[in-house]
Amino acid sequence: MRHRMTRRGRVAAAAGAVALLTVVGGCGNEPSDGVTTLSFFQFKGEALEDFNQIIADFEAENPDIRVVQNQVADADTAIRTLLVKDKAPDVITLNASGNFGRLAQAGVFYDFSDEPVLGTINPAVQEIIADLGTNGDEVSGLGYVNNANGVIYNQDIFEEQGLEVPETWDELIAVCDALEAAGITPFYGTLADSWTGLPSFNALGAYPAMDDFFDKMREQGEDTGPDSEVSFEKNFAEAMDQQYQLFEYMQDGYRGATYDDGNAAFANGEVAMLLQGIWALSPVKGINPDIRTGIFPYPAADDPADRVLVSGVDVVVTMAKDSPRKEEALRFIDYLFQKDVIEEFAASQNMVPSVEGAELSDEPAIQSVAPYFDEGRIAGFIDHQIPPSIPLAAIDQQFLFSGDAEAALATLDSEWSKVAARTIPVTGE
Repeated sequence: MRHRMTRRGRVAAAAGAVALLTVVGGCGNEPSDGVTTLSFFQFKGEALEDFNQIIADFEAENPDIRVVQNQVADADTAIRTLLVKDKAPDVITLNASGNFGRLAQAGVFYDFSDEPVLGTINPAVQEIIADLGTNGDEVSGLGYVNNANGVIYNQDIFEEQGLEVPETWDELIAVCDALEAAGITPFYGTLADSWTGLPSFNALGAYPAMDDFFDKMREQGEDTGPDSEVSFEKNFAEAMDQQYQLFEYMQDGYRGATYDDGNAAFANGEVAMLLQGIWALSPVKGINPDIRTGIFPYPAADDPADRVLVSGVDVVVTMAKDSPRKEEALRFIDYLFQKDVIEEFAASQNMVPSVEGAELSDEPAIQSVAPYFDEGRIAGFIDHQIPPSIPLAAIDQQFLFSGDAEAALATLDSEWSKVAARTIPVTGE
């Protein structure tokens, strides 16, 4: 991995001294002695030190601005509380999930449509954010760094077995069969943690979710079912069959294994692949720093050229809609998106920077997904489109236990209709 420690090394001691405050919004930030204080709401605990360093470097170049980082664990609840109390922080980072989309629809964030920084960001990344929800034509957030949800594979095992990265579904199944014939377990399943079924659900479901599937689902609302224009039952049957087929290549006892068990087994070379994403690289590398890994998208499309990599915007940057410190907040945001700043942050977090032309770290797994970002062949997480009150992880886990796809899909349609009757506008906004 490329190491760039110049920024981090200069003021590490000072960065460590920055205290976390009780989460407050825009109060108490008026200029004092010519210095404006910005409140910076930051959701990502593992990024605390990285942002401390960025803030220290920014303040050194902008002595008229002080940035106070407030990092909280339950960011979705905290930001809603602040917004309700009209105490929105000046600069905000959130995970680009369905919760962010609902806030964007409410029109509580600044519109970046006319800001030059928007033109530096990969349009495909911004499209993922827009798909979560917008307030009219507003651009309510800027994608900062992105993850990648694909099949992680052990490059040494593939090379030793003479296996190529599969580009079609039949080729993927052939790889699994070849591994089993060589006495190597293809995948390590971890369904003791129900959420670990979702990466493969999201990746395979991305294909039937194309062509505005969820927009049509929202328009149908409570009328969704086997006879509606679109539904989980009508559109997702093949994706569920594919997911179940992959789970037939898991190790014995996969129902009782955990996410941590899977990372350890993969790191120790016990299996060839994981159905996870680049977020698993850090724990895997923590166990075996020398492992050589790559990532490939689930090859579920009929044509290899139609393959897409499912990616979530791990960090989205936004700001209060009517911040009285707009000029200073935008100056800090512009700094965050400078290429050298975002490159170092992305490398530290094992993520892909959103700024076009920004360099990726030398980590092979990160490099292996670069072409999909460069070509705009990425799609968002479909579970972000599903209301959180629908127990998707539990439904998918039960399906992977029972193999009854019809029951799982019918349950998803039924739950969607129930939630739609209560909350989803028929306009599809």
